[in-house]
Amino acid sequence: MKIVPIELKTKLNVEGIRGFIKRKVTPFGTSAKVDCPKEYLGHEVYLVILENGAKKKSKKVRRGLENSSSKNRRAGEERSRKR
Repeated sequence: MKIVPIELKTKLNVEGIRGFIKRKVTPFGTSAKVDCPKEYLGHEVYLVILENGAKKKSKKVRRGLENSSSKNRRAGEERSRKR
């Protein structure tokens, strides 16, 4: 997956703001997403990450990642035994 660089700034000045929406980032497969109303499809937006935001992964995400890595490890071991 492509890593998107983040501009590390503590202040943002933007003109022509139509409004803002505060949302929580949620898991989406092996990535994450932020929900936004369809009426903004195609609009240019800024995603601002707050300093005081929670960085803790949910139990579901951690379990899913642990299970997928152990499955991949087992599949690799089985392939190497067959050779």
